[in-house]
Amino acid sequence: MPDETTSSEIVVDPAPHAAWLPDGALAAAGRRRVAVVGPPDDEVLVTVRREAERATSAYGGAVVGPDDSPDILLEASSVLDSSSNGLNKDHVSTLDVESGFRIVRDGGRVTVTAATATALLHGWFHVVRLGETAFTGPDVDERHAPAFALRVLDHWDNVDVHPVMGQVERGYSGGSIFYADGRVRDDLSRVTAYARLLAATGVDRVCINNVNVHAREARLLTDDLPEVARVAAALRPYGVRTHLAVSFAAPMTLGGLTTSDPLDDDVRAWWRAAADRVWAAVPDFGGFVVKADSEGQPGPFAYGRDHADGANLLAEAVAPHDGVVHWRAFVYDHAQDWRDRSTDRARAAYDHFAPLDGRFADNVVVQVKHGPIDFQTREAVSPVLAGMPATRLALELQVTQEYTGQQRHACYLAPWWSENLGFRPWGESADGAAVRDVVAGRGPSAPAAVADAGGGGIAAVSNVGDDRFWTGHPLAQANLYAFGRLAWDPTLDPAAILDEWVGLTFAGPDGGVEPRVREALHAVLDDSWRTYESYTAPLGVGFMVRPGHHYGPDVDGYEYTPWGTYHFADRDGIGVDRTRATGTGFTGQYPAPWRDVYEDLATCPDELLLFFHHVPYTHVLRSGVTVVQHVYDTHFAGVERVREAVAAWESLADLVPGALPPDVDARVRERLAEQLRSAVEWRDQLNTYFFRKSGIPDAHGRTIH
Repeated sequence: MPDETTSSEIVVDPAPHAAWLPDGALAAAGRRRVAVVGPPDDEVLVTVRREAERATSAYGGAVVGPDDSPDILLEASSVLDSSSNGLNKDHVSTLDVESGFRIVRDGGRVTVTAATATALLHGWFHVVRLGETAFTGPDVDERHAPAFALRVLDHWDNVDVHPVMGQVERGYSGGSIFYADGRVRDDLSRVTAYARLLAATGVDRVCINNVNVHAREARLLTDDLPEVARVAAALRPYGVRTHLAVSFAAPMTLGGLTTSDPLDDDVRAWWRAAADRVWAAVPDFGGFVVKADSEGQPGPFAYGRDHADGANLLAEAVAPHDGVVHWRAFVYDHAQDWRDRSTDRARAAYDHFAPLDGRFADNVVVQVKHGPIDFQTREAVSPVLAGMPATRLALELQVTQEYTGQQRHACYLAPWWSENLGFRPWGESADGAAVRDVVAGRGPSAPAAVADAGGGGIAAVSNVGDDRFWTGHPLAQANLYAFGRLAWDPTLDPAAILDEWVGLTFAGPDGGVEPRVREALHAVLDDSWRTYESYTAPLGVGFMVRPGHHYGPDVDGYEYTPWGTYHFADRDGIGVDRTRATGTGFTGQYPAPWRDVYEDLATCPDELLLFFHHVPYTHVLRSGVTVVQHVYDTHFAGVERVREAVAAWESLADLVPGALPPDVDARVRERLAEQLRSAVEWRDQLNTYFFRKSGIPDAHGRTIH
């Protein structure tokens, strides 16, 4: 696959793009008098003061004392109650108290109070995000707190450059911000800048290495702990905690033991000692992330043990430090016989994990991909999220665009994530919990331990690298921003989040955004996920990508491989039969009503038709067109929508330079051109494939090869 960066893009030591925190975003707060009150030696509170100084020095305001009539009062106190304009611990949850803040506007004066400096920092960025509206309008008294206690970004970064996967596995934004030349970078200032961006959205935890832990990366747990401590120190000023991905085989590969059996006393002792060393080096360390018995990674299966045995081994080791273990549920047979239609990759996570419900330790979070396959553009919500009520579950998303255009295509994913978070596994009844409730510990029959811990929260694979724009495609920054905002409040409207991002990222010196820029960005991004879906794999069938790097169309690329990602197209029809009646039985993993909705061809949603059913090409959808005609229509329409996006962006040419920076404009133009080229290729290959398989021509007589 060609390198992401062309020679024309290479800049020597470029300053990182400001993303959603340019000076213009600070204008409203920066014009005010700001007072910061709290423990003077708190590292994060020092950051709050510095942020206030940064804003006011740029815009003529001032940092003043609390008695000097500030326009903004930021106050952190470890003991707050209603009498001090703080959070009353008798009326709000522990999460509210520890992570939330209160904002009061009284006559145009804004007071933000919080129990911790990190929560106060989030309150400051809330004021920044509101701009002038923070100070205008009627008086308000509001409390804000994150919906999820754990809000994590996983980096699939390698210390060494992997010969196949490169520096960042499934990364499309250059190299790692943490590592270079086989070690932790000497200059970690960009890591601190990254932590600042995350704090402005509410993300407060980062796993700094690949879940596929290779030999070099494994040593982060031992020999390289001083370097991990340096990374943690770079993240800490913005309240972001550090996690590590670890290898289940570490007692053998690093400790010299002859086994990694989770029930072996020497193995348990080794992990306890390893955890003690980590927390001694990084006192605010968050915990471990584990991928085990998946795609060749070692795990407890080798010893006749199960995932609960393996996860609880590590949970025991980190428990004295209040650490958490994120144990990924991405487990399946990656050596499947393609001839065997009874084996279904979609079933695997549920089959492995649901029987273990209630056996995981209280500090274990089972991290579940949003769908049962692998971050596809469209797939059903994973039934695991409804199948383990007694276990802390985390929803895992993918910000990096492995299957959604690899940051060469503009594809705003917040609408897709919002659908997943809002999905109600038990139906639309008044008390039917959504996925967002389950991972917040409020699912049906959740025991006290799950509810009190706030569930397992949310995690995502980051899309960040050392590219000047952080995310390769400048518009892919919107996905990183949206993840943070949905991690804080999963009920937010994706279009409103996008508007926030535009308002911050493209703010001019006066804090305003050129209306045409705002309009064009909405035109490009609002429906871009559905546009991408329309010209790629249809009706939930998934994949159809080039094997290995997963970019571009290859309809049969995985069809006869051992990876379990099949579409079963033949001369008569296409799709995977996952019904209980005649297929793999996957529909039976869902609770009612979905087990029956998906089972029945008459009620299965069209957008998931081929995920659940094998149907003739002539099957008629609810739209009134056949499956094959739907493929033709959507692929032609998808390309036209990309052309419209290109035109919308090109309409801003007269604003460069000025409201639109030249470097942003140049990169976006280049990526949109590639998106159009790729969309045409997708259209032509998919339409041609379906025409040649079915022999059914396009009803509108358009060119199909």
